[in-house]
Amino acid sequence: MKPVDMLSLDLRSLATFVAVLDEGSVSRAAVRLGVTQSAVSHTLERLRQAFGDPLFVKSGRGIVPTDYALRTGPHIRQLLDDLRTLPSGPPFEPASAEFTFTIAANDYQRDLLLPGLLRILRQQAPGIRLQVIPSGIPNADMLRKEACDLIISPHAPETTDIMQRGLMADRMVVFYDPNQRNAPTDLAEYLKADHIALMFATGERPGFENTLHAKGLDRRNVVTVANFSGLPEFLRGTDMLATAPERMSAQLMRDFAWVPLPFDYKPFTLLMLWHRRHQNDPAHRWVRNQVNSVAATMNGLND
Repeated sequence: MKPVDMLSLDLRSLATFVAVLDEGSVSRAAVRLGVTQSAVSHTLERLRQAFGDPLFVKSGRGIVPTDYALRTGPHIRQLLDDLRTLPSGPPFEPASAEFTFTIAANDYQRDLLLPGLLRILRQQAPGIRLQVIPSGIPNADMLRKEACDLIISPHAPETTDIMQRGLMADRMVVFYDPNQRNAPTDLAEYLKADHIALMFATGERPGFENTLHAKGLDRRNVVTVANFSGLPEFLRGTDMLATAPERMSAQLMRDFAWVPLPFDYKPFTLLMLWHRRHQNDPAHRWVRNQVNSVAATMNGLND
């Protein structure tokens, strides 16, 4: 195969290649890029000629990348990411900034940290609009494909292109209505009780349930909700139990009593996750610093 003349390829063409590689579809890549399907197809033809490889071939009703495309993809992605980090333009000025910043967070992380972030944005950067979407159990593609700018979650994808920073520690505890029952005194009483369970919209359950199953233990889940916000109204006035993060005792679960879990389950750390391409972006870094400031205040580290 002849060497590729990279100087003959423009950045938009390379971005098109990455979009098709990510989406596995010309039509979905066109939607992502905001162009027509014919424009994507035309660009792919130019890339095929430049690379001397088909890049993508038909498979059933869709397309799949060739081995060459799979090998080349990481290099092109790295090139585009490096170019995005080049400094350009004047320094970032929060007061005059105008853009939408999207954060993926489940309701626990959302309610814990993001109202404080919004207060900072309204005071210091009123032109920055905050958009919050659910994260479920996050995966790296949410950041790679720019479905969001930042993820707040205790779950970090195991990959080298995703950056992370710890925000605060928390642990799972057992909530109950003290007007209806006493606290469970041991594991046997915990397992015997009726429980309110959580299952994220993506189908995953909290990690502590996996710990129970690994120990060969089962509990009786009589109702399952899709987010932590569903816990209070189901718990109130019943003798059921709900297992949730301790920090929720100051907000969503403030009307209930709680005790530690009656089995070993390690505390967890809430993380801030972002793609490496934004590591040195001044606007992105400024927003990250504000999220960290909110967490530091809650940890008692700020005046």
